Amino acid sequence: MCETLKNKYQVCEEIGRGRFGVISRCFSPTKNSFFACKTIDKSLLADQADRDCLEKEPKIMLFLPPHPNILQIHDAFDSDDSLTLILDLCEPYTLYDKVIKSNGGLPEPKSAGIMRQLLEAVAHCHRFGVVHRDIKPDNVLMLSGIPPFYGETVEEIFEAVIRGNLRFPPKVFRNVSSQAKDFLRKLISRDPSRRFSAEQALRKFLGFFRFFFF
Repeated sequence: MCETLKNKYQVCEEIGRGRFGVISRCFSPTKNSFFACKTIDKSLLADQADRDCLEKEPKIMLFLPPHPNILQIHDAFDSDDSLTLILDLCEPYTLYDKVIKSNGGLPEPKSAGIMRQLLEAVAHCHRFGVVHRDIKPDNVLMLSGIPPFYGETVEEIFEAVIRGNLRFPPKVFRNVSSQAKDFLRKLISRDPSRRFSAEQALRKFLGFFRFFFF
């Protein structure tokens, strides 16, 4: 841990772990606030492309104007062996955890509220030329508990993906509205001209599900 980081923050318990490093809770005496301390071990980065992405991450986060649904970066500390980012501290569970604990998936009104926040955040990034590339809760398409494309063999699944044969089994989607199913189809359409952009998705989403919000 670099001396500058230790002088400004008290690093506390670990609250998460990823492929390249750990996330800990930390405290700033000067701000009298807790933050998330994300430390990335540079030795775990396999190639130059990963290292380039690592260098860009804090610059992009600092460039992006604040948004209520996007973590804000407050500090960055770079050393020979690690990069540490000081970020907003959020609830200690992910959307994936929330879905798993719900025993059967979230109700559509709750899912719509989460989707609205996600779309607003993604649209905000796109307005400033930023693409996230790793949105997952752990995988948005898996929230229903089944794969979106089905086949008895790997070849059949691959063919379903190629053709864009998205399925909605009644047993799983019996409480999901036709508007929600149509919205999902437009999000993952194989045809780029028919696939929603983040801005289009947000506009259509508010039109489809306005009865949840207004």
